[in-house]
Amino acid sequence: MTLISRNGLTRRSLLKTSALAAAGTLATPALLRAQSSELVVGCAGSHTAWMEALVVPHMKKTLGADILFEGTKSSVNLEKMASNRDNPYLSVVQMDDPVMIQAVEEDLLAPITAEAVPNMTDLRPDAVHMDGMWCNYLQPWAGIAYNTDLTEGVPSWQALWSPEAQGRIIIPSLQNTEGMWTLFMAAMLGSGKPFAEAQYEIDAAFAKLEELKPNLLSVYSTMSQAFNLLEQGEISMLSGSFSSYALPRKAEGVPVDLSAPQEGIFAMPSGICLVKGGPNSELAAGYVNEMLGAELQAAIADFATSVPANTTVTAGAVIPDGVQIYSPDWAFVSQNRREWIDRFDKLMAI
Repeated sequence: MTLISRNGLTRRSLLKTSALAAAGTLATPALLRAQSSELVVGCAGSHTAWMEALVVPHMKKTLGADILFEGTKSSVNLEKMASNRDNPYLSVVQMDDPVMIQAVEEDLLAPITAEAVPNMTDLRPDAVHMDGMWCNYLQPWAGIAYNTDLTEGVPSWQALWSPEAQGRIIIPSLQNTEGMWTLFMAAMLGSGKPFAEAQYEIDAAFAKLEELKPNLLSVYSTMSQAFNLLEQGEISMLSGSFSSYALPRKAEGVPVDLSAPQEGIFAMPSGICLVKGGPNSELAAGYVNEMLGAELQAAIADFATSVPANTTVTAGAVIPDGVQIYSPDWAFVSQNRREWIDRFDKLMAI
């Protein structure tokens, strides 16, 4: 059994699976000859709930594998891969697209092929990147999460800057990819330009963020901790939240909801990749294949209120009508992110 804590860090108490069980449960001959074993997967800490509820039992049933998740931020997963490049212990990593670009540039990934991962042929064309260096497995949308006991809704991103919100806002650090949503919306509001142009107006973005400081209770690096404060009513709004985290909490009866403000929302494809030289390569390919397959795609999309990448699946999120959906120039982000993080940290004095 794999145990995952609320903050996304993992603990394990793993039972070895017999060869007989592996032979009886593995269904794709090319992928299932790998011996039953443990597979270490890096992922987002915010994905803990559906990883624990869906992925762990599915992989045990279909692959005979004991999955150990290390839940953290995409940037931390990248650091782990880079620092262990000579002796990798991660086999698969699930992280955001802009960090995937950095991983490719640092030669940390092994390409995903249709021979080893046949389910990738069912993906949308735009879900396969750089000749298979990584694939997207789902796409949540991002807006502003809010406490429904404290506010009736958030019709505009301008609400973050309203006088009524003084000391009642938390935004993500730029070390978190979702922090980019607040940065880019600040660029739009500060420059008055449409998103296609505003995303490059970084000076205007930081000037607008400086105006936000009186309304901030804090800046988070761990989403679950910030979300706890939102649920408890310590803050009224949490900027840049994902549908995959906020809406399942709403469904559980927590007094939160996710707004799609009139200026627009953001799409954040979640990527999956194979670590170059990672252990248990056949089992790792089998894991990726299952993550891209129709059964698990449908289950994750429904649970996480996200759009599936597999074109044979119709389950999952309904993207809000009537609002623009933005996706940034991730190459531009990748080139400048370290500088932006330093600038942000100095501005916010964190």
